[in-house]
Amino acid sequence: MGQWLQEHLRQCGDEVAAPDADVTDPAALGQALVAAAPDAVYHLAAITNVGESWGEPQRTFEVNAVGTLNLLEAARSLPSVPTVLLVCSAEVYGQVGPDDLPLTEASPLRPVSPYAASKVAAEFLGLQAHLAHHLPVIRVRAFNHIGPGQAPTFVVSSLARQVAEADIRGGGIVKVGNLSPQRDFTDVRDVVRAYRLLVERGVPGEVYNVCSGQAVAIEEIARYLLERAPGDVRLEVDPQRVRPVEVPVLRGDPQRLVAVTGWQREHSLHDTLDDVLAGWHRELAASERR
Repeated sequence: MGQWLQEHLRQCGDEVAAPDADVTDPAALGQALVAAAPDAVYHLAAITNVGESWGEPQRTFEVNAVGTLNLLEAARSLPSVPTVLLVCSAEVYGQVGPDDLPLTEASPLRPVSPYAASKVAAEFLGLQAHLAHHLPVIRVRAFNHIGPGQAPTFVVSSLARQVAEADIRGGGIVKVGNLSPQRDFTDVRDVVRAYRLLVERGVPGEVYNVCSGQAVAIEEIARYLLERAPGDVRLEVDPQRVRPVEVPVLRGDPQRLVAVTGWQREHSLHDTLDDVLAGWHRELAASERR
């Protein structure tokens, strides 16, 4: 996300600062913001892997919730207060049924993972900073975003990397977790456009879904990627990849975002998957040459 956002901002003519500051270190974070003197802050720093949060719930809260509090405190202490785009997650909606879909910003928050709970806390710290201190905070509930360069700890990138590896070998096994969950996927290049538009046109204090409005099963994505590998490539369930609790379906409604910014998707899901797979083919080929 960070690399694509920086590239998009620069293409739009923005001056970008990306300080190497730990959000759990209030002093270092404050110094970084003073040095940058930003008009806007895009807060992306987080532990973002839902599965890993089960093993490290305390660390997840330290980074995602306390780190957000540190950022908000540093932002509101600046001489010129910046707009803060607080990037949260659709995981805050938690367990939902068919009658709850599509999820709107008014849907109840029912987090089921430590990651989701930490994001609820972060989001409400942002709301509190706006209501109590008039800090212009705009909250985003980002649904799943995918694209070239994503770490293989995320499901689509993991699948694409394994398929690319198997394709290079002429066949093999792709290890998977639960393939039944359905997720609302958006290309990262479309997501970063939404973020900048919200900084320009979003209403402080409000929250916005950033999503496609369509849900796709992980199995459908896995099958699509496998079709692009001509060798004997097969799926195998790995119990270590199955989460203790899984949200069956997440599908959002982007209408509030669209109404305020005019945002629309530019990349289809299949085009994005092709780009992710091609990216892994290039990276693996480059690794072999080294």
